[in-house]
Amino acid sequence: MLDILIVDDDRHIRELVGYYLQNEGYRVIEAADGNEASELLFSRNIDLAIVDVMMPGKDGFQLCEEIRRYYDFPVILLTAKDQLADKERGFSVGTDDYLTKPFEPQELLFRIKALLRRYQMVSAESIKLGDTIMNRKGYEVHCKGKQLMLPLKEFELLFQLASYPGRIFTREELIELIWGIDFNGDDRTVDVHIKRLRDRFKDNHDIIITTMRGVGYKLEAASS
Repeated sequence: MLDILIVDDDRHIRELVGYYLQNEGYRVIEAADGNEASELLFSRNIDLAIVDVMMPGKDGFQLCEEIRRYYDFPVILLTAKDQLADKERGFSVGTDDYLTKPFEPQELLFRIKALLRRYQMVSAESIKLGDTIMNRKGYEVHCKGKQLMLPLKEFELLFQLASYPGRIFTREELIELIWGIDFNGDDRTVDVHIKRLRDRFKDNHDIIITTMRGVGYKLEAASS
């Protein structure tokens, strides 16, 4: 199930959009302003964000810019403004699409589905961190001319963390993302696989997996 974040200070808009999204099978996460959204982004795995431009505190332009700096998922800006200058600013800070209020919910759904398809088609097949390259197709890791083949789950776990450097993933999130929601084991499975990855890459300073006590793990890409 895909998680879609709705950020709007108008509760009625959040409820309306959320209703249509839930009917389409999406999981809805709501934030009443940009600051609340920033906190959610830090702890949740978001697949797409629908962001209102005019909000108190951190506005939609600022939030979109933040998303582009730290995350990699599509953004749709919602606004009551239909001025070309506002659209230009929206695209300049990284929005993928722009929809003017009032809008038809069905049109929003069409745009969401189109963006999700596009992101799926261009999703990274490889990740480069320093001198280390991870290739999703072959489940291979290359570093300084050497090739390392990882067991499937270890590679998927590493690739997930490396896709969002600096982002904290809880053990529960990693279980669901890597092993699936029907997994019968416990979150110690994540700890065991993290230990194996650390042992494999203990001499590789491109990949540093940090434990966030009581929360989960994050991968820190060493600065080049």
